[in-house]
Amino acid sequence: MPPVFAPPVPFPYALPSSCEGYQLAMPNSAFAAKIVRDFVGALLRTGAHAGLADDARLCVSEVVSNVYCHTRSELVRVEVLVGREEVAVHVTNDHTGPLPEPLIRPEGEGGRGLLVVNGLAASWGSSTRKVKARRTKTVWFVLTEPEPGTEADCRVGAAEPGNEMRPDAAQAPAQAQAPAPH
Repeated sequence: MPPVFAPPVPFPYALPSSCEGYQLAMPNSAFAAKIVRDFVGALLRTGAHAGLADDARLCVSEVVSNVYCHTRSELVRVEVLVGREEVAVHVTNDHTGPLPEPLIRPEGEGGRGLLVVNGLAASWGSSTRKVKARRTKTVWFVLTEPEPGTEADCRVGAAEPGNEMRPDAAQAPAQAQAPAPH
């Protein structure tokens, strides 16, 4: 899916009543990615989107790592919007460089993090914006819950009759069963 370049909703967000917003700002340091990863993971695991926590942690970690590796921004600001059907994450920094783009060729140098985001997110994009006297750059992504049946069908044993209601079917090794005595 090609990236979508659209401006994020201006700060502060006008949240619909069905959406909760969370914000975190921190110094742009080598520890920022872990701090944000843990923040987003804890936030989603305690709410209705526990199934998106791992993908959100990976995506936000990639985006915040890019801020640390490729900018001189002093701060990283993260905004998480949690709705009924989706989670949107905005990562903003004060760097005025070019907007990020994933590599066209995955074997090239750099840009693989955005390929991960592109593969996991329902949509993502980036934009610049002038806020008071400074210019900011935001990379955002949206994660949605998978359609019922799409994720479960990928588990080992999930397609076998009788495994539909067994959550442990994915972890249980396939065992040959002896025929029942007659």
